[in-house]
Amino acid sequence: MLKDKLQGDMMDALKSGNSQKRTLLGMVLTAIKNREFEKRTKLSKTEKDIAKLEEQSKLNDEEIVEVISSEIKKRKDAIEQYEKGGRPDLAEQEKKEAEMLMTYMPEQMSEEDVRAEVKKAINETGAKDMKEMGKVIGAVMAKVKGKADGQTVSRIVKEELSK
Repeated sequence: MLKDKLQGDMMDALKSGNSQKRTLLGMVLTAIKNREFEKRTKLSKTEKDIAKLEEQSKLNDEEIVEVISSEIKKRKDAIEQYEKGGRPDLAEQEKKEAEMLMTYMPEQMSEEDVRAEVKKAINETGAKDMKEMGKVIGAVMAKVKGKADGQTVSRIVKEELSK
């Protein structure tokens, strides 16, 4: 399971003295714990058996990939802000963190593969113009979750719908 790998890698980083990786993985594991807590809170309204509640509130690998993806997006946003603010040193640190997190993501789709998925989604939804962009993006993201960046999908959808 992905969570076990993250915890193991954090312990390895702790033992090897890699404080940057240990801190980063600690933040990711905290974000996972927070998401599990949110899930448990929602489930506790319907499930009263503590053992079942505990088991059901654990995140599966797909949900953990969503958390990691969110953390990568935060770093990409920070990179952009640091570059605008003239802080290349901090931007570089965020890039390193994003690269470390990418190792836990599923293999990313090529732009051609994303474009093929977008074209399929346009045909399936019958979208004709930019007003229906949201439908197309929703359909594509459901299929490529964790395997393609949302910004890339959005850009390709815009390109395809404006043809």
